[in-house]
Amino acid sequence: MVALMMMRCSIVPFTGRKQVKLIPASELNAMAFQSYRDFLSQNTLSANTSQTGMVKNVGERISRAVGDYLRQNNLSDRVEGFEWEFNLMEDNQVNAWAMPGGKVVFYTGIMPYCKDETGVAVVMGHEIAHVIALHGNERMSQSMIAEMGSLALAVAIHDQPQETQELFMLSYGIGATVGALLPFSRIHEKEADQIGQYIMAMAGYDPARAISFWQEMEKSSGGAHPPEFLSTHPSYDKRISGLQSNLPKALEYYKNP
Repeated sequence: MVALMMMRCSIVPFTGRKQVKLIPASELNAMAFQSYRDFLSQNTLSANTSQTGMVKNVGERISRAVGDYLRQNNLSDRVEGFEWEFNLMEDNQVNAWAMPGGKVVFYTGIMPYCKDETGVAVVMGHEIAHVIALHGNERMSQSMIAEMGSLALAVAIHDQPQETQELFMLSYGIGATVGALLPFSRIHEKEADQIGQYIMAMAGYDPARAISFWQEMEKSSGGAHPPEFLSTHPSYDKRISGLQSNLPKALEYYKNP
C-alpha cells in the first residue's frame, strides 16, 4: 500500500502541494456521471432563464480558461474524460458543489449573494478549483484506506460498488453530513479559495471581487455560522485575509490570462 501511494502521488496545480490520488479517473468520472444524472432526475431545474444562463456562461468561460492553462502546462490529464455541465437547481439552499468530470450544480438560494456574473465566478471558480485539484479523489482515497484497510482498491471499486458509492457521496458532500473528513476539508477549502481566485481571473473576472464577496457575506450573516457549503472553511477573517494575500498573483492572471 505504501508503494502504491508513492506511485500515485501528484502535485496540485498552482499550489504545488503533494497529494495522493489512488482512484482511477475513469472510475470516478463514471460514478460522477451516474450520480449527477440521478440527482438531476430527482430535483428541479430552475425556471429562471436569466440566472441559468449566467451560471452556464460563467462555468463555460472558467472551464475553457482552465483547460487552456492545463494544456499549456502539460497538465491536461487533470481534465481527461471531462464532460463539463453547469446547472441551476430550484432550491433555497445557499449552496453549490462540483463532481469529477466537470459536473457542477448551483442552487437558486445562492444567487442573491452572487448578484452578477462576477459574483457567480467567485463561487464557480472555487467549485471548479476543487475539481481540477482532484480533492474528491484525494479524500476518497484517504477514506478507502481508512475504511477498507489493506483491501485492494481495484477490488473495492469493482466488487464493493455500494460501499464505494457511499464513500464517493461522502467525499463529494452529497447527502452526507457536512464536516465529515474535516481535517482534509479545511486544507482543500483553503486551497480552492486560492486556485478559484486565480482561475476566475484567467477567465476575465476581476479577482478582487472574491474579497468583497466574502466581506458582504460576512456582513449579511450578522456573525452567524456560514452557509452549509462553507461550514468547513476557515473563519471569514482568515479567508478574506488569504484572498487579500493571493490578490497580487491573481491580478497577474487577470492582466495576462
